[in-house]
Amino acid sequence: MTSDHLWQPGTVRDAAGGIVALALATFVAITTELVPVGLLPQMSDDLAVTESIAGLLLTVYAFMVATLAVPLVLVTRRLPRKGLLLGTLVAYTLSNALVAVAPSFGVVAGARALGGVAHAIFFSVAIGYASRLVTPQVTGRALALVTAGASAGFVLGVPLTTALGAAVGWRAAFAVLGGACAVAVVLVSLFLPAVAGGGAPVADEARTVNRTRLAVVSATNSLTYLGQYTVYTYVAVLLLAAGLQEVAVGPVLLGLGALGLIGTAYAVAALDKRPRRSTILVLLSVALGLLALGAVFPSLAGVLAAAAVWSAGFGAVASVFQTAAIRTRGASPDVIGALVNSTANIGIGGGAALGALVLAGPGLAWLPYLGAAIIAVGLVVVLVSRRAFPATP
Repeated sequence: MTSDHLWQPGTVRDAAGGIVALALATFVAITTELVPVGLLPQMSDDLAVTESIAGLLLTVYAFMVATLAVPLVLVTRRLPRKGLLLGTLVAYTLSNALVAVAPSFGVVAGARALGGVAHAIFFSVAIGYASRLVTPQVTGRALALVTAGASAGFVLGVPLTTALGAAVGWRAAFAVLGGACAVAVVLVSLFLPAVAGGGAPVADEARTVNRTRLAVVSATNSLTYLGQYTVYTYVAVLLLAAGLQEVAVGPVLLGLGALGLIGTAYAVAALDKRPRRSTILVLLSVALGLLALGAVFPSLAGVLAAAAVWSAGFGAVASVFQTAAIRTRGASPDVIGALVNSTANIGIGGGAALGALVLAGPGLAWLPYLGAAIIAVGLVVVLVSRRAFPATP
């Protein structure tokens, strides 16, 4: 395809079809990554491993992403973006299908690793893709709308697969998710316009300063995901320990995910106007929600109320850091996407592993406090880094 046939950046309305297609792809991608969260109790029982060992399925997946995101984006930077994105969705489909029929924990881990490789490329490319669909003035809104697909993964994907797993088994949940990924392949092929390849960053006199800002944003992104997934990886275990019935875990995760859309809606409205204040408010709400969760545990009513605040805040996190990173102009959009993807998954995998250590040591009740402390460190970085997190776009 020649450059004459490539999409030219426009308004959010102009790019609506592509944004919706990316949001749909993001939905199945984030659901694939997080589906073990709600199924950990069933998976650990069936595969004859402890819940902390089963939680490492997220660690394997996330560390594949963290290790491979930047190298794979650099290697594939000259390939057509749309074809590359479609290839990752095919890999997601295969990964979920293999997990559904896996005879042992080892095979499950291997299939998840395949999904991790796909994820390393998918989100790196998707972030840059979204920024290329629109003009720079509305980058925040476009990224927030695409990220709504991730929020929908929380709202619908993870809770529905959790409920399906409780009803007919965790293997059926992975099989259905594999089918959804296959549908996404078709929809993206039809509705996502083609854009130029990754290329190289355009040099400018402020490159060193911009790279420093990008490094600060990426590190804070990793801290935020580390704090989040130290707790969220084991949210089903927390809810059960607070007295929730197993059949209610899926519906509760559905409700919490719906609250995450509040954060996403806030990001859509605020990131192109007040990015610094938005970032501070988002991280503050996540930290306070986790702190409250630790204080009220194991009261079920208190846990649900605190989790509501925590979930609403976290719904904006992906949009906040993706937008802040793109606006640093510290690298090409795809390399920035890879860094955001990699550092987020360092946090996800590290959080799952750290949470496993806490479960095996001090115990479940300490998870929310540790998560809140890590988020607070990220908040301090934002407060002192005015250039990386400016008051205006």
